[in-house]
Amino acid sequence: MAEDQPTGEEEVRRVFDALDALEAMHDPKARAAAISAFLREQQPRLRRLSELRRDYVLEQRARKVTRKQIAEDIGVSPSTVQDIEQGYSGSGRNRPPTGKGRRRKSDSGDGNGDDAPTDGGVSPV
Repeated sequence: MAEDQPTGEEEVRRVFDALDALEAMHDPKARAAAISAFLREQQPRLRRLSELRRDYVLEQRARKVTRKQIAEDIGVSPSTVQDIEQGYSGSGRNRPPTGKGRRRKSDSGDGNGDDAPTDGGVSPV
């Protein structure tokens, strides 16, 4: 029976085809309502999918599979595998501060931590 099941790539393609169909709806009101319904369901489903992926990563790491091999297997970078393993998500928003990194010194040397330029120039962002 396993031969009858779609591959992961086929399932992903089906999801994207459905999203394409949603975007292609001609009636703006119906499209907006359908998008609202999708967005309402998206977060809990993404959370569950992330948990399933993390379960796989943790299972593989428990079997002593390298991060590099897991990354190749699931199509992400080894650092993403490490983030998944440690429970991080997003773009660093929920990572605890490490205390690493360089602190900028004040240009004025007054110790107040104000990094505003003293020459009237624009501070780099």
